[in-house]
Amino acid sequence: MAQACGIDFGTSNSTVGWVRPGHPIMLELEDGKMTLPSVVFFNADDEETSYGRAALAEYLAGCEGRLMRSLKSLLGTSLIDGQTEVGGRALPFRLLLSQFIGEVKRRAESAAGRQFESVVMGRPVHFIDDDKAADQVAEDTLADIARSVGFRNVAFQYEPIAAAFEYESQIDREELVLIADIGGGTSDFTLVRLGPDRVARAERVEDILATGGVHIGGTDFDKYLSLSSVMPLLGYGSQFLSGAEVPSSYYFNLATWHTINQAYTRKMQAQLSEMIRDAREPAKLERLQHLIEERAGHWLALKVEEAKIGLSGADLVQMHLERFAPPVMLDVTRAGFDAAVEQLVSSVGATVTQLLTDAGVQPSQVDTIFFTGGSSGVRLLRERIAALVPGARRVEGDLFGSIGAGLARDALRKFA
Repeated sequence: MAQACGIDFGTSNSTVGWVRPGHPIMLELEDGKMTLPSVVFFNADDEETSYGRAALAEYLAGCEGRLMRSLKSLLGTSLIDGQTEVGGRALPFRLLLSQFIGEVKRRAESAAGRQFESVVMGRPVHFIDDDKAADQVAEDTLADIARSVGFRNVAFQYEPIAAAFEYESQIDREELVLIADIGGGTSDFTLVRLGPDRVARAERVEDILATGGVHIGGTDFDKYLSLSSVMPLLGYGSQFLSGAEVPSSYYFNLATWHTINQAYTRKMQAQLSEMIRDAREPAKLERLQHLIEERAGHWLALKVEEAKIGLSGADLVQMHLERFAPPVMLDVTRAGFDAAVEQLVSSVGATVTQLLTDAGVQPSQVDTIFFTGGSSGVRLLRERIAALVPGARRVEGDLFGSIGAGLARDALRKFA
């Protein structure tokens, strides 16, 4: 039985794994489920804090308060040293992350019936693209937070390598595998040799041919779907009577999970009232004003996310935007979504191409693509990656559990 656990602190969902004979690796964190959405809600009515699905349910039920999501996106940015207002008080973002990770630890220990003092934390290949110093700061920040909630020993493992360890437990022959981990905030890749004869090795550096990643994930796909389909209904791309375009910053904030609350400032509301008077299409900005007054930005982001998920299996989905004034039924097509995210997908494809070059591997040499991460269901992205290694078979792991399970296996090795 392992003395340590593995934590996958994800942009959208978090999991905890613990290796113990005869039992599932993944621990239940909420309502019998292995995932805990990385969401915090500060309820202003009863001055309590809720997490995960319960947090989303309270927010969507109309409770007054503050919803925070995509907390991981703060790591490596200047925002991590800032603060936000909650219930009239300043809450440092570092403390916010500590509260959430502390809750993950408490729930894992409750499910396991024991305390954990050691942990292997998952991390993307790059918290921040092309900035090694900022990337190291992000890891150090996460390590400090883990220690602050009671972990004495903290180690890290790249998330796609953790997924590789989990896939390796399922195969009976050696393979050259491209691990494609498409999460909420990053797309990470590892090219690695796996096989039953390699599992017991304490050191696996020689098996890892190359790693790579880019800071593009599910929340970015949400953002560009929102900007292309929903935000024009609120005035994005419209003009003032003078011919100048309505500032796009309002819409980018509203379409980005961790900046939605910036749209609710008094300054923003005052500016909107002035803009409506000078707008060529005032009804659209009035709709935006109503949405902001209702503090419905997170509701809208959830609607967009649902549409994105729906487009993984359908060519068209309908978004029922009942909180718009008046309500709107919007058709969203996969073709439109593909066009909106083409540039993002191309960047991810370029990352995979560079990975193969760095490893000195021909596409024909790759045996398997192992897809994991909740955003690997985006059809265009999956097809683009597969086209780069056309001879490889496609395997889909547990989209939300593969990394946590792999981190747990690594924790057994590191803290045996």
